[in-house]
Amino acid sequence: MKWFVLALVVISFSLVAFGCSKEDKGKSAEVGHLLEGKPAPNFTIKDPDGRDVALSSLRGKVVFLNFWATWCPPCKEEIPSMMKLNQKMNGQPFQMLAVSIDEGGRDAVVSFFKKTGFNLPYLNDPEQKVGKMYGITGVPETFVIDKNGILVKKVIGGMDWASPESVQLFSDLAAK
Repeated sequence: MKWFVLALVVISFSLVAFGCSKEDKGKSAEVGHLLEGKPAPNFTIKDPDGRDVALSSLRGKVVFLNFWATWCPPCKEEIPSMMKLNQKMNGQPFQMLAVSIDEGGRDAVVSFFKKTGFNLPYLNDPEQKVGKMYGITGVPETFVIDKNGILVKKVIGGMDWASPESVQLFSDLAAK
């Protein structure tokens, strides 16, 4: 009986710690030093063409910062809705940054996009330097950053980003 209880505790902790629980799907959260309502940490990362992209250079735009991987089933599931959100926000002060943590870097993402037909504005973070800065515990994790660089929302797990509520959130932030 003692071993059963211990095993149950370990399994429960693992599900919570790694964000695998269905209850966590789409929930807001705070992790470590990142708090909603506080400035998002600035970072500079290379785009696929080798140019620097700094979060601070996107001030004046709402930033959708998503950490994902090509091998992640919930990531694959939410990408079509991310593509729709990106299309719906076209022409507004909005920037989607889909940060791949794939160890294969650019080649892994390009191959994945060719195979799936998906396409997103992406960055590569194979050493997870930016991911660690943001305290990600798994993928997908998304950070919504307002036009002033303030963290508005953190979502752990996959979500339908093209839902009317999600599109309204980004439209409202873009209009401010």
